[in-house]
Amino acid sequence: MTFPIFIDLGFIKLHPHAVFEALAYFIGFRVYLITRSKDKLPIVQGMWVIVGAILGAAIGSKLLYWLEDPMRTIANWHSYTYLMEGKTIVGGLLGGLIGVEWTKKRVGITRSTGDDMALPIIVGMFIGRIGCFMTGLDDHTYGTPTTWITGIDFGDGILRHPTQLYEMFFLLVLSVMLYRLKKRAALPDGAVFQLFMTGYLLFRLTVDFIKPTPHVYLGLNHIQLACLAGLIYYFALMYKWLGQPLRSHRKEL
Repeated sequence: MTFPIFIDLGFIKLHPHAVFEALAYFIGFRVYLITRSKDKLPIVQGMWVIVGAILGAAIGSKLLYWLEDPMRTIANWHSYTYLMEGKTIVGGLLGGLIGVEWTKKRVGITRSTGDDMALPIIVGMFIGRIGCFMTGLDDHTYGTPTTWITGIDFGDGILRHPTQLYEMFFLLVLSVMLYRLKKRAALPDGAVFQLFMTGYLLFRLTVDFIKPTPHVYLGLNHIQLACLAGLIYYFALMYKWLGQPLRSHRKEL
C-alpha cells in the first residue's frame, strides 16, 4: 500500500484529505438537517447554531494546533503557511461548543441543542478520519512505532499505530452505545451530547499517549490538556443528572 492513497478518477487524481474533509462537512450537515428536532428548534435558529458552531470550531482548532509546540509557533508567527496548515478535532469540538453557547445567548435560545449535533459530528469525524488514514504521514495523525499486529507502514518503513483506524472503531462503538441508551432510557436534554463529548475526550486523552506529538506539559501534550479541561466541564454538567434514576421508555409504553 502506497500513501497517500489518491482517488483516481481516470482524468484526474484527487488528494484523499481534501475529498474526505469536504464529504465530512457536506454529509454531516445533511445528517443534521434530516435528524434534528424540528419541533423544538425553528430552522432559522438552527442555522444560527450551525454558524456559531462552524466559526467556533474554526477558531478553536487553530488555537489548539498552535499550542502543540509553543516555541515553534512563536518562531513561525509570521509564516502564513505554518499558521494555516494545521488544525485539531478536539480544538474544533471545544471551540464549537463555545461558539454555540455564545450564539444561543445572542439569539435567545435557552434549550439544549447539543443532542441534535451528536450524530452529525460522529458521522463527519468518521468520514474525515478515512481521509486522514489515506493521506499517511503527511497528515500527522498517525501513532508512534509499534510491534502490534495492527501496525501499518505509512511509507517510511516503520510500523506505526494507525490511530485514525482506532478512532473510527471507537466512534462506531460509541454511536451504538449512545443509540441503545437513548432508546432504553428517557435522558434529559443535552445528555446524549454530553456523553458523546465525555466519551470522545476520554478516548483522546488516552490515545494521545501513543501519538508522536510533543508532550511538553508535565508529560501531556496540548490535546490532552484540552481534554482534561473539557472533561471537568462535562463531568460538572453530568453530575446534575447522572445520579438520578433514569426512566425507561418501556415503562412509559
